[in-house]
Order: sequence, then C-alpha cells, then structure tokens
Amino acid sequence: MLATKTIGEAKDTLRKLVSYSLDGDGNAPPVFLWGGPGIGKSAIIQQIVSELGMDVEENFIDLRLTQLDPVDLRGLPKLDSDEFVRWSIPHFLPRDGKGVLFLDELNLAPGAVQNAAYQLILDRQLGEYKMPSRWVIISAGNRPEDRAGVNPMKSPLSNRFIHWEVETNIEDWKDWAYKNDVDERVIGFLNFKPEMLYQFQPEQSEHAFPTPRTWERVSQLLEIGFTDTNDIASAIGLEAAREFQSYISMKEELPNPQQILDGENIIPERPDILHVIITSLIETAKHQTGHEQRLMEYAEQLPTEFTVLLIKDALRAGIQLQKTQKFTKFVQKHKGTIIENTQNIT
Repeated sequence: MLATKTIGEAKDTLRKLVSYSLDGDGNAPPVFLWGGPGIGKSAIIQQIVSELGMDVEENFIDLRLTQLDPVDLRGLPKLDSDEFVRWSIPHFLPRDGKGVLFLDELNLAPGAVQNAAYQLILDRQLGEYKMPSRWVIISAGNRPEDRAGVNPMKSPLSNRFIHWEVETNIEDWKDWAYKNDVDERVIGFLNFKPEMLYQFQPEQSEHAFPTPRTWERVSQLLEIGFTDTNDIASAIGLEAAREFQSYISMKEELPNPQQILDGENIIPERPDILHVIITSLIETAKHQTGHEQRLMEYAEQLPTEFTVLLIKDALRAGIQLQKTQKFTKFVQKHKGTIIENTQNIT
C-alpha cells in the first residue's frame, strides 16, 4: 500500500526535496507520483519550479517517455575513430545548471523504453552522459486501476523511487483556483459540492468526467461564453453539468452581493444559498477596495462554518482582511483553532 498525500502535501514535500538539491546539499531521491487522471500531478511540478525562482523554460524538462524509442534516450552511435564508437548525448537531457527533469507518464512507456531509462534513474547517467548534481528526477503516472493502459514497472526500476499516491483536496484546489482566476461560479459550486471536484469511475466509459483539470476547462468555456448545458457537459459529463447549471440558475435569482457590501444583512438559512452568496460576495469585493471591515462584520454574523469559509476564501482571493482590527480580534478570540491554516494563506 502506497503512502498517500494530498496535492498540497505532495507539493510541499517535493519543494523541500528540490530545494535540497538546488542548494547543493546532495542529490534528492527520485520520486514517483501515482494518481488518477486530471488531478494536477504534472501541474504542481511546474509550480514548484516557478515558486523556487527558476525559469520553467530553462530549468524544467518535461520528458514524455511514451513519445520516445529506446535509442532516443541512449543516443545514436557515432564513429569516434577506426576502432571506437561513442554514443551521442540526447539534446533534451540537462548539461549543466539546476532544475527538474520530469519523466511524465513513465509507466505508459513500453518496457524497452523503461529499460532504457533505468540507468538514468538508478545511476543518474546514460553511458558516458552524467546528469548534473543539482538536477532532480521526478516522475508521475496513472494507477493500474485507472484504465490508462499502463505497463507494469519492473521491480528494480520501481525500487529506485520514493512512491506517493496523490489525492485531490478541495482546500488545495481553491488555493490554486483563486490564484489562477478560475470563474467564481465554478469555485462556488465546488464549495457547495466538494465531492464533485473529482468523480472519475474507472469502470464507467464516459469520455468526460469531473476532475480538477476539467473544471478548469469549464471555467475557460464560461469565459469564452459557452454556458449551455451540453457545452459544459463536453468537459465534465452530463450529470455534473446539470447540477452545475442548477447552481447557476439559483445564483441568478439571489440578491446582488453589492447590497451586502453596502450594509444590508442578507443571511439566508439554506446552506446552498449561503455558499452562493459567499463566493459572489468575494468575487465582487476583490475587484473593489475598502470592504475589508464590512466583510468581517458580515462573516461574524454567519454560522461558524460559513464564517470560516468566507474568511479563508477572501484571503485566498487576496482581500486583505488581516489588516482589519476585527480580524485580529477574531483570531485572538478563537486562538487559531477555528480558522486552521488561515495564517498560512495570508
């Protein structure tokens, strides 16, 4: 049984491993991330490279082994003299500097290609090629149960990696979604129904299903102007699209969030309506200034779980609640236990 981490936990641990190698303290062990399709395994690697101040173009190599033949890794032989043959070094392998070599979809590659990669992963070299010391090897792939057509990984290769199974997490996803301007209707719906973030069923044959990646597609469709149920279903499937559209319809019937920011205390009893109001309120407030105190006043009138939701998501959206006196008093009153991890968001 594999060790399990959320996307956020995996990202934090990988950042430490990468930093360890970049600082020249030693070679970090190679890591293999296992997980279902579309959960963001590949995306977090690029994020780590950027967050550590490196250039993705120069310090990140995304090598898809499914697109290579064994000779592509080893390099072509060339005659060095009348007696010797040397192997040319593939141009895509790092020569110097520092960074991350990302072997995506490793277990989708044929066995012969995996064999060719074995020496690179095990010994950090291929023939005469040696990988620079400040480069880290990270790999990722789907699980056998995901029906992704994976090939068995041989034991000597598997034994070289540290293995983590990565899972989705709504809090981690919202950290990313607010930073990347995901449509507030998508965020609001998944706040209301977090179980819809990931709905992959390997035994079913649908082409479209909800994952973090396909919800990003929904946000892109909405930005372009595609709002029809069938258009949304093309990304996440018909059942999820119908639920999402029901949420949208309910949202359109609610009061304008500007009324709350202007001082009206509209506090519905239904949790689904509160979810809609909170995300709409945050979306409106983040494009204006001077509403921080009002948001704290409104948050304090809500049931505790919605108080926490409003405060945490407002901070994720970049609204500076922590600068208000009410925020300071609130944190002191609850001693940080109710709004766990809020300090990290700020």
